[in-house]
Amino acid sequence: MTQEEELHPDDVQQHLREVQELLARQKVVEDLVHRQDMPRHELVENLVHKQHEASLRAKLDELHPADIAYILEALPLEERLYVWDLVKAERDGEILLEVSDAVRESLIETMAPEELKAAAESLDADELADLAPDLPPEVIQDVFQSLDTEGREQLRTAMSYPEDSVGALMDFDMVTVREDVTLEVVLRYLRRFDELPDHTDKLFVVDREDHLKGILTLESLLISDPELEVAEVMRSETVISFTPEDEADEAAQAFERYDLISAPVVDSEKRVIGRLTVADVVDFIREESEAEILSNAGLREEEDIFASVWDSVKNRWAWLAINLVTAFVASRVIGMFEDSIEKLVALAALMPIVAGIGGNSGNQTTTMIVRAIAMGQVEQSAMQRLLKKELGVALFNGLVWGGLLGVLAWWLYGSASLGAVMTSAMTLNLLLAASAGVMIPMLRQRLGADPAIGGSVMITALTDSGGFFIFLGLATLFLM
Repeated sequence: MTQEEELHPDDVQQHLREVQELLARQKVVEDLVHRQDMPRHELVENLVHKQHEASLRAKLDELHPADIAYILEALPLEERLYVWDLVKAERDGEILLEVSDAVRESLIETMAPEELKAAAESLDADELADLAPDLPPEVIQDVFQSLDTEGREQLRTAMSYPEDSVGALMDFDMVTVREDVTLEVVLRYLRRFDELPDHTDKLFVVDREDHLKGILTLESLLISDPELEVAEVMRSETVISFTPEDEADEAAQAFERYDLISAPVVDSEKRVIGRLTVADVVDFIREESEAEILSNAGLREEEDIFASVWDSVKNRWAWLAINLVTAFVASRVIGMFEDSIEKLVALAALMPIVAGIGGNSGNQTTTMIVRAIAMGQVEQSAMQRLLKKELGVALFNGLVWGGLLGVLAWWLYGSASLGAVMTSAMTLNLLLAASAGVMIPMLRQRLGADPAIGGSVMITALTDSGGFFIFLGLATLFLM
């Protein structure tokens, strides 16, 4: 890659601005031409339209598929579909892989079955497996029939594994060599390739039945004597490999821990059937992170920012309904102590502090626990130990910060008893938040559910209702 061709993180923003400017200029000029009364008006209008279309198409042709995907996601639906029609058909498959699930759906809806089939046929088996769930069944069937025997078997294999497994992430494009050949033979073999598969940092050494015997790094291949045999140079100990059934989370942790670029995937008989690359792992981590962020906010799935009102409503209503119920419960808790609030108006000003601090503390705890679960650092047996530790943190914070707020309440309202109630309520609510922050994600994991989904919503609901009840209950007992 030359200096002029180097990509920078802000380039995609510049590309987006340029496309938006071209679209805006096209609209302004075509509107102006449309309003003019001139000879051969329709011909002039068509020429202007084609000129702007050619400029936009030329801009898109020079962009990477990932950049085009980013631009499509950032455009309103009408402009998105117009730009999509200008993309070269042979690039459709790559771009469909890059865009978000929600935007991909809007693009696929506009494509004819023949276009979808052509886009799918341009992809490798592992890429096609990623796209398959979004394609109509008849298109998948046509594509499947068009594949050769090896391609069909690879596609069937890739689609047979759960999406959070190594088998769903692996690709089949790899280089294998035998252990009984010389490095010179390997070098001659590699020169026959137009290009090596992406992220090839090692070759997989196999026997005649494709059993994994070791790995040959490109570094060893280049610096070793060409007359040596592969068996003399390869590494056969401490070779990190995966099976298709392995959890993708665990594979991602191994890639991070050992700084891997690629690794072989083997079946139960140690035959090499594919490989896992850092690109696959990074994509998986990004998707998992986005899913966790969305689930914490109570969103069911990734949402097209320019989706219709109805689509957005369907994506958001579930946890909003739960929030409505929890907010109603919190309001009824407050209603139970209306008489106390009427007698001591200061309670109305102070109770949101107790609930708010409890919610923040609980979300801190559950975030740490969910992260530890995702990293594989926490087992169910550790719940009691973690709970004890988090209760200790909550007790310390409750006494220190609750005490500070108690002194402040005493100073503002001239009541030492109110200050003591404030300190006690803050401490108790932080203990409640800590307990919920540990137990909610760990119990969800034990039940086989995603520990991250809705955690913050449940914590906030519990600390709001619990905080109001504790604070107003103590105030009613000791101040009335």
